[in-house]
Amino acid sequence: MATAATTKAARKVAAAKEAIFQWEGKDKNGKLVRGEMRAAGEALVQMTLRRQGIVVAKVKKRTFRRGSTVKEKDIVLFTRQLATMMKAGVPLLQSFDIVAKGAANPAVGRMLTDIRNDVETGSSLSQAFRAHPAQFDSLYCNLVAAGEQAGILDALLDRLATYKEKILAIKGKIKSAMFYPVSVVVVAIIVTAVIMIFVIPQFKSIFKSFGADLPAPTVMVIAMSDFFVAWWYVIFGAIGAGIYGLLAAWKRSEKVQIVMDRLLLKAPVFGDLVRKATIARWTRTLSTMFAAGVPLVEALESVGGAAGNHVYKIATRQIQGEVSTGTSLTVAMQNANVFPTMVLQMVSIGEESGQLDTMLSKVADFFEREVDDSVDALSSLLEPLIMVFLGTLIGGLVIAMYLPIFKLGAVV
Repeated sequence: MATAATTKAARKVAAAKEAIFQWEGKDKNGKLVRGEMRAAGEALVQMTLRRQGIVVAKVKKRTFRRGSTVKEKDIVLFTRQLATMMKAGVPLLQSFDIVAKGAANPAVGRMLTDIRNDVETGSSLSQAFRAHPAQFDSLYCNLVAAGEQAGILDALLDRLATYKEKILAIKGKIKSAMFYPVSVVVVAIIVTAVIMIFVIPQFKSIFKSFGADLPAPTVMVIAMSDFFVAWWYVIFGAIGAGIYGLLAAWKRSEKVQIVMDRLLLKAPVFGDLVRKATIARWTRTLSTMFAAGVPLVEALESVGGAAGNHVYKIATRQIQGEVSTGTSLTVAMQNANVFPTMVLQMVSIGEESGQLDTMLSKVADFFEREVDDSVDALSSLLEPLIMVFLGTLIGGLVIAMYLPIFKLGAVV
């Protein structure tokens, strides 16, 4: 155990010291060739190239350009392109060349060149992907490894591309559902701040000439405006620091993630939508891995993280532990107490009929349609609620400012 851990740590240190080198030279036929290679040093690059019969002319360490990153959408597009070319019979290395040259994002092209060089020097495709954990998670690499071992890499890449496209579509729908209310609230806060800091002080100077007592709502709004004018930098600083601190803690602390994920599932408006999307991702992931021939216990290791919710991640660990001791998947999922009855019944039918991957896929299809319907219903529900919110907030401020004018008109 200690030896294995030491070896693994040594590999991580070696990988961390490696860099990308750009090289130019001539091959055995005198043709000018160039490329990139990941290595621990320039000498190792030259030695490797000489073994390949290349006369090295220049080797330099590549400097990474900032400003472009590999996004999930880029990985989805790459997976679909690679799957299409593999099914068409295009050789693997040639497929990487085609995709890398056609990539609109320079970071994607550089990453694919690195992977191609690793494969060309003898690494398996799954090992080359594992060198980029930020872009290719364990689920992705495990499925590719399963395809390589079974000799069905093209079919597995096609299944993986479909899976990634569906997961990205669900995330997009969740973001679109959240974007509208969040953007409206942000705009409302900005408009309210502008009114409090710049508009209401002008009304205050006018009301001083009235020489009469102001209505209570007006006095309250003016007091709030005075506080905003005096402490606006503290208010906005505290709000910004609070949001940044919450997001940082949410990203780094597992305890905070668990609490926030539980709150999201219990949210009155968005909770049901988040739960349906999580179950859709959970069942889609397990269906894809099980259909690829990955053993159930091993597949469950990747399913929890892919669900995107720590409540279901913890439940998946519990399910995995029970399944590894001989408990059926249906009973283990029932004990976790996070899945609706319909899901449990479909999984039970799948286990009894030997078509678990098919039943899980049908469950995922059902909940993906539910997410679509929920997003449409949520949009219809939020529009009047947001109008009421804005009307109450902005309208209340305007009425409070015009009450003294109405009072003055009544006296006249």
